[in-house]
Amino acid sequence: MMERMTPSMLDSLCPLHVMLDRSGFILRTGPTLAKLDLGLAPGKAFLTEMEVLRPRQVETMAQLHDLAGRKLHIRQSSGFRTQFKGAFVPDGHGGGVVDLSFGIFVQESVRRFGLTSRDFSPTDMSVEMLYVIEANSAAMESSRRLNNRLQTAMFAAEERALTDMLTGLGNRRALELVQSRLHRAGGDYALMHLDLDFFKQVNDSLGHAAGDRVLRAVSRAMLSEIRKDDMVARIGGDEFVIIFMNAMTSNRLADVARRLIGRIEKPIDVDGEQCAISASIGIAQCQAAEFEPEEVLKHADIALYTAKREGRGRHSFYDPEAAIEKDEVPRQIADG
Repeated sequence: MMERMTPSMLDSLCPLHVMLDRSGFILRTGPTLAKLDLGLAPGKAFLTEMEVLRPRQVETMAQLHDLAGRKLHIRQSSGFRTQFKGAFVPDGHGGGVVDLSFGIFVQESVRRFGLTSRDFSPTDMSVEMLYVIEANSAAMESSRRLNNRLQTAMFAAEERALTDMLTGLGNRRALELVQSRLHRAGGDYALMHLDLDFFKQVNDSLGHAAGDRVLRAVSRAMLSEIRKDDMVARIGGDEFVIIFMNAMTSNRLADVARRLIGRIEKPIDVDGEQCAISASIGIAQCQAAEFEPEEVLKHADIALYTAKREGRGRHSFYDPEAAIEKDEVPRQIADG
């Protein structure tokens, strides 16, 4: 049967074959094997260029004949040391044909040698396996991209949920999360509650668009006065809270408050109109998170309205012995 098989038939059915003479020298190779440039040229000794590793090492043609019909594990002796599966079929004259396959290394070999489906036998399942691998890889990549998009969308949604859209500052929810984390960690921090004075007149006289521009200008002023680990949040129409991480002395906090009020009191130009506002600030210091977050905010709120009652445009520290409840502040002052 081997004698009746022509070279062209072998090339079509077994494009990875090697034809050997009785001494083990290569007579010809299939077209795909020739394309790989593994050194398997006619005239070379097959068992020198390739190593038969299993089921046992083979060094002679006689040993190769003993393994006829069995699955062989073969490896290139040098270079890339490409691995193959193979089977030897005797030709009845002492020689024979070794038919090779890439086995599980087909994907790596296709990539390394630039092979296409035309380089394989029409019945070789490697091609179909490649399609499955590529389809799986494409599905995995598509899934990865989808997961990335979903994760990005989730992060964006979370960020929006914690961000004041007008100013880009944190919102009340963001403030609550930061305070809760600081409380659990037991760290010291200070909290400033800032409320704009005379802001209502800006909205009433120039409109809400002008008011929005003033709020953004005030936000920029606050951001320029804090450290990178501190936080600013807008918790109401013209109310802001600044959290100063770690302990700060009262003197330093007072300096920051005075600078902030000074910057905010500089007239803000809105389409040629000068908007003159001010700010009142209440300060509460929390030592080792001894108070619940809402208590710290309440203390700063009480200090804020102390500053309001004392004339606005100033700051005040929370004093538990002289605390003035918000409800005791005249309504016209609270709304200023």
